[in-house]
Amino acid sequence: MKIIILIVIILVLLSSLKQINEYERGVKFTCGRFTSIMKPGWKLVLPIFQSYKKVDIRTKAVDVPSQEAITKDNVSVKINAVIYYKIFDASKAVLAVENYYYAVGQLAQTTMRNIVGSVSLDELLVERDKISQEICSIIDELTDPWGVKVENVELKDISLPDEMQRVIAKVAEAEREKMAVIKKAEGEVEASRNLAIAAETMSKTPGALHLRTLSTINDISSDQSNTIVFAIPLEILSGYGKKDDISLKTIEKIINKEK
Repeated sequence: MKIIILIVIILVLLSSLKQINEYERGVKFTCGRFTSIMKPGWKLVLPIFQSYKKVDIRTKAVDVPSQEAITKDNVSVKINAVIYYKIFDASKAVLAVENYYYAVGQLAQTTMRNIVGSVSLDELLVERDKISQEICSIIDELTDPWGVKVENVELKDISLPDEMQRVIAKVAEAEREKMAVIKKAEGEVEASRNLAIAAETMSKTPGALHLRTLSTINDISSDQSNTIVFAIPLEILSGYGKKDDISLKTIEKIINKEK
C-alpha cells in the first residue's frame, strides 16, 4: 500500500513539473488568483489547485491586412503594414486583455485609417516614415496597459486607384518636360554667352578670323557633298590688301566690275 501511495505521489510531482523556456514567461494562478510570474526553468504547478499560462516574450512581426482609407483630400487608397511588438509584462498581457494578439492587430488597423484620413495624398506618399512613426507612437501608448511594447510600424504598400495613377504619371511627365525646357533654355543662354565672348576675342585678335576660316575649310574638306557655298569675310581680303599694298576699297571695286 505504501508503495502505491509513493508511486502516486511521484506521478503527481512529475505531472506538476512544468518547463518554462528562456523566451517564455509563465503566469501562475492558485485557486483562480494570480500568484506569480514563472521564470525560465522547471517549475512546480500543483494539479487542481494551480494553473498557469505561457506567454512568449519574443518580438513578433504581425502583418496588418490591407485597409481602405480616404485621405484628407478625398482620395481613396489601400494601405497595409507590418507591426513589430513584444510583451514586456506577461501578467498584464494575460490579465488586462483577453487576446493581445487580436487586440493589437485591430488597434493597428483603426489607427492606420485614422492617420491616413488626417493627411493628404502627397504627404502620405512623401512622408511615409514620419506617418509610420506617428502610428507606432499612438499604438504604443494605447497598448502600454496591456503590457505590450510596440517597437516599430512599417507601411508596406500604398495602392492607388488606376485613374489616380494615370493622373500622377501625367503630372510627373509634365514636370520632367518643364525641367527639360528649362535646362535647354539655360544651355542656349550659356552657349550664346560663350559665343559672344568668342566673337569679342576674335575681333580683338589680328588674324584670328582668318585662322578660324581656314579651320572651317579644313573641317569640311572631308565632306562628300558636291557643292559647298562658302562666304569669305572681307576682313580676310583686307589682310591680303595690307600685304600687297591694295586697299580694301580697291578689292571691292574689282569684285563689283567682275559682277
